[in-house]
Amino acid sequence: MSKMVNLKINGIDVSVEAGTTILQAAEKLKIKIPVLCYHKDLCIAGNCRVCVVEVVGSRKLVAACATPVSEGLEIHTNSLMVRNARKDIIELLLSEHNADCTKCYRNGNCELQDLAAEYKITNQDFLDLAHGAYTIDDLSPSIIKDDSRCIRCQRCVRTCSEMQSVGALSVANKGSEMKISTFFDRPMREVVCTNCGQCVIHCPTGALIEKTYIERVWDAIADPNKHVVVQTAPAVRIGLGEELELDAGERVTGKMVSALKRLGFDSVLDTDFTADLTIMEEGTELLHRLKANLVEGDHSEPLPMTTSCSPGWVKFFEHTFPEMLDNMSTCKSPQQMFGSLAKTYYAKKIDVDPENIVSVSVMPCTAKKFEADRPEMRDSGYKDVDYVLTTRELAVMIMQAGIQFADLPDEKYDSIMGKSSGAAVIFGATGGVMEAALRTAYELVTGREVPFENLNIEPVRGLDGVREATVKIEDVLPDWKFLEGAELKCCVAHGLANARNVMEKVKNGEVDYHFIEIMACPGGCLGGGGQPIPTNDAIRQKRMKAIYDEDLSLAVRKSHENPEIVQIYKEFLGEPLGKQSHKLLHTEYFERQRY
Repeated sequence: MSKMVNLKINGIDVSVEAGTTILQAAEKLKIKIPVLCYHKDLCIAGNCRVCVVEVVGSRKLVAACATPVSEGLEIHTNSLMVRNARKDIIELLLSEHNADCTKCYRNGNCELQDLAAEYKITNQDFLDLAHGAYTIDDLSPSIIKDDSRCIRCQRCVRTCSEMQSVGALSVANKGSEMKISTFFDRPMREVVCTNCGQCVIHCPTGALIEKTYIERVWDAIADPNKHVVVQTAPAVRIGLGEELELDAGERVTGKMVSALKRLGFDSVLDTDFTADLTIMEEGTELLHRLKANLVEGDHSEPLPMTTSCSPGWVKFFEHTFPEMLDNMSTCKSPQQMFGSLAKTYYAKKIDVDPENIVSVSVMPCTAKKFEADRPEMRDSGYKDVDYVLTTRELAVMIMQAGIQFADLPDEKYDSIMGKSSGAAVIFGATGGVMEAALRTAYELVTGREVPFENLNIEPVRGLDGVREATVKIEDVLPDWKFLEGAELKCCVAHGLANARNVMEKVKNGEVDYHFIEIMACPGGCLGGGGQPIPTNDAIRQKRMKAIYDEDLSLAVRKSHENPEIVQIYKEFLGEPLGKQSHKLLHTEYFERQRY
């Protein structure tokens, strides 16, 4: 049992475990201590000093986030000395900060702005240093870096190195010249940045934001010669409500569809449709790889096969493990499959010239903006996805249109590419692609339905960084007799630091997995860089529950049972991994430099 420590905070007795910080002890008493550099996802830095408190008997104030408690401490979080110090610290931060808040994308959702309002910073006692030689890097298709709004808390640096093991951002120079920079101060599009957007999620100000395409989408909607089709990813429907004053994890699928129709989109369709299609293609690809490797001795498409749904993971893989690119599935992500079909199959079905179709996607991910810009994503003969909006951007459009979101009726997606299964919905959570693939692969190999009670594959669910599952295969169809009695070894990882650890073990021959699912962001897409801010583990848990509740609510829970999937193969694609599907739904990836 852990040793307990007794102390007083603002005259109130509290007992906490040894090693607890003053900040955590205060939280236990529901006492709020302001923070900026601190974030529950990250290691403690103690950079900003906004969280200073007074310890009786100490000559100086201490940082609550970085100071562990000790027996008998007496702490004041609201003394005159503390309030004055915090006010001075906030004013100093503002003196170096571009405080033109009305022109900032994070206006209304900025932690520094909140503190300035809370402490009523109305006078500026320090010199204004905010108009120096700052740079704005807007060359990336995904992320804008604005140094004039940076408070040098280093949350982004810790996020990129600790959570993602990427290191695209680092601290350069010292003292007043200190700044957050990249390798040789290159633009973010030219370094190892994976565009995952976790730096955006963790930035307390507007120093890092997504590159927005809102106005271009409005222009397309207003053009009478354009047919604007929109697709929505599974994680958007359980995140959007948070941006529109609803509770975290509230499912708003019907209201979201209703809002999109009111915004003026000509067709409101579902990325989940192509998530089902991904399972058909990826599941078939896995089975063919198993047969080639285990029976025919053909290792040209080696095992383990990794998923390719997460563009942040794909770019990380291209930089970090280029010698293993053949292990990655050739399937495009559901977003890009949808874009390719929107300007081929869908255009033909509705009799519209694909040149006049504008394909928009709403994603929980900033890396999807980069993915849509990849030159290989034009197999339809056009740019497959024209514009990518984040969940946050869609919320902005809904507010701009004056739509009262909470009062909207529930509406259904349009037809042709709007029907999906529960297996597609769970793509939004880490482990979801694996679970969906296993539901379909089991039936393809055995010819038997997965029992309803076994549809939930619990070992691949949850927020543990790396999870493993073994599926024993019995009573298989003749074509798959070589799998009789085999154990399919699966691994799920989320967050790129975890992904690196898994792939290093694969590279070194320490593990013998057959199938690996990797998502770049913590929790998978539901914790993506385009989701509402703040995002933390408690919120991720609520979103995850909503994802699985959505799956349970649907009549069809397996991808191969989606009638629109059956229809598109019959009418257009032929068969999984066939000539047409390979042309439109598959791609290849390339080695990138390792700056």
